[in-house]
Amino acid sequence: MKAIVLQHLPIEHPGIFRDFFAEDGIEITTVELEQGEEIPDLAPFDFMVVMGGPQDVWQEEGFPWFVPEKAAIAKFVMEMKRPFIGMCLGHQLLAEVVGGKVAPGETPEVGVLNVEKTEAGKQAPFLQGTADVMPVLQWHGAAVQSLPEEAVVLASSEACPIQIFRYGTCAFGLQCHIEITEETVDDWAVVPEYAAALEKALGEGAVDDLRGKVQELLPQFNRDARTIYDNFKAVLAARQAEAAV
Repeated sequence: MKAIVLQHLPIEHPGIFRDFFAEDGIEITTVELEQGEEIPDLAPFDFMVVMGGPQDVWQEEGFPWFVPEKAAIAKFVMEMKRPFIGMCLGHQLLAEVVGGKVAPGETPEVGVLNVEKTEAGKQAPFLQGTADVMPVLQWHGAAVQSLPEEAVVLASSEACPIQIFRYGTCAFGLQCHIEITEETVDDWAVVPEYAAALEKALGEGAVDDLRGKVQELLPQFNRDARTIYDNFKAVLAARQAEAAV
């Protein structure tokens, strides 16, 4: 099985999912968009993963590689109808290309916070086996404001009503971070945009507090990531079986 991973910053990678991919022998092609790498032909790939980053989806003038990236996501999801997971910025990019709207959120979400399943989310195979109220790491200022009618919201939070959504049968966006490892907080805290958001939301010296909270809950975070990954694999298997008919 082959997957393509689109990244916007080398340190914002699939995290714990890299271990899962390795265990399953999945061949990964990583494209570092901010370093000028081009997106290859999408035909060989069984699924796509699009990661987060400090950029915003509307900044095409400053980051012109957003244009081919959005085109690639649209083709993969809407034309090829292949499985997709987008996290944080990747979630926002998915929402925009399928007809939703992304804008600065009224209240930035930074820290360990809860997301809650919607009624649709409680029935969704993608979230099966996770708690109805799930602690996650949040680190974002922009948010998805609206989605097309055919999209289904699976989880929400008070500050961000569209936390997790499904588009079609096999494309998923997650505003929250489920991929985190013990290195995540320290890696991201050195990014100027992330550091500023963290200090603004939680105060001076917040990185130590956040690191402690993440370490305390990391086993739970990793279990949830594993559960969602296994659920996504089931979606992937079903899509491949459907394509083979």
